[in-house]
Amino acid sequence: MGTLIMIGQVVLGLSILIILHELGHFLAARAFGIKVEKFYLFFDAWGVKLFKFNYKGCEYGIGWLPLGGYVKIAGMIDESMDTEQLKQEPQPWEFRSKPAWQRLIVMLGGIIVNVIVGIFVFWMITFSYGERDIDNSKLQYGVVPGIIGSNIGIETGDKILAVNGKPAINFFGDVLSSEVLMGDAKLTIERNGQQQEIQIPSDILNEVAEHKRNEFVQPRTKIGIISEVSEQSEAARMQLQKGDSITCVNGREIQFFDEFKQALEQHVNKGVELTVVRNGEEIALHGQVDSTAALGIVLSREELPVTIQKYGLAASFPIGAKKAFSVVTDNIKGFSKIFKGEVRADKALSGPVGIAKMFGTEVDWLRFWNLVGLLSMALAFMNLLPIPALDGGHVLFLLVEMIQGKPLSDNFLEKAQMIGFFILIALMLFTLGNDIIKW
Repeated sequence: MGTLIMIGQVVLGLSILIILHELGHFLAARAFGIKVEKFYLFFDAWGVKLFKFNYKGCEYGIGWLPLGGYVKIAGMIDESMDTEQLKQEPQPWEFRSKPAWQRLIVMLGGIIVNVIVGIFVFWMITFSYGERDIDNSKLQYGVVPGIIGSNIGIETGDKILAVNGKPAINFFGDVLSSEVLMGDAKLTIERNGQQQEIQIPSDILNEVAEHKRNEFVQPRTKIGIISEVSEQSEAARMQLQKGDSITCVNGREIQFFDEFKQALEQHVNKGVELTVVRNGEEIALHGQVDSTAALGIVLSREELPVTIQKYGLAASFPIGAKKAFSVVTDNIKGFSKIFKGEVRADKALSGPVGIAKMFGTEVDWLRFWNLVGLLSMALAFMNLLPIPALDGGHVLFLLVEMIQGKPLSDNFLEKAQMIGFFILIALMLFTLGNDIIKW
């Protein structure tokens, strides 16, 4: 069931973005009197269509190949590679008959809509939910490093005071921001009452891609009572009960959640003795830690100092717009690091499987719309890349035409479109294969 929910969310999210992107091209073309022959969600490769109907001279439908969508604009060399129409004399309703500036707007239409959608989604999320974060200045026990944090020298109990000299007030907003996890940042920490600086390596994105960002640092919290005991688990066999407080593992006193986790990891496939307090009395219980270092209990934790900042409709707009455009700047930084060789492409790039995993196996509408907004801005950025067959390739050729005062030859555009098509297929195969290997 969880897999079906994940697939359903991916299909819904991408379908919304594809339809809106192609709608941008469609509306711009119609505004300049250009005929649109087809409007398709997904590709109807080899003429196979799941659904279609005609309305006012345009065929609308759903194809069987879920790799995007398209609008077929009359008199334009596009991914359909239908060049028969170009052998005829240009007609006034065709793309090729219009001025270069109008054709440029048509090609930018999808990207513009993606940007508008991205800003709108983040604007509405900010207005509806506000900004929820952890007050880093009130984390009295500091942080617990994960694999990534440990590798760069962060230690348990460190307090992160500043990022690049700016006070780190919001924990996830500042400490786990792209400013840090993209690399080259400088953290100011307090350890044993003394301040020192830790330099984030430029290639840390490789580790973030491999281990995910929750393996950087997490807030350190005190252990609470047992809130749940799974049936037929080792904890149930040990007779642990809801409401018990764990105070010792094999005679070693523990206070923090990370201490308990570490103690279990040290006793994988071994016997363990837990000292618990139940109704004011200490009880020793014995059991076996399995290979996953789990017993089958859920522990409550000390409440974190969460802050929620609400904004009005007008005040939410610039915050939402900033979040939207940060997706674009992060993509630019990421690709820059790939080209510089600081980050491996197989670590940084994700395909459909990676996107599906981000949506998750449960319906969470806040996460869903956050991902829709993120993907909308990412699609805008990707489509603007100057690769033939993408909108950015068409934009580049139109800019060349406007500069030199005459259009590029149809023969050149056909060959460029074919080359771009093969580049895109290669990228799709790379990201899909990379996803499968990671999985």
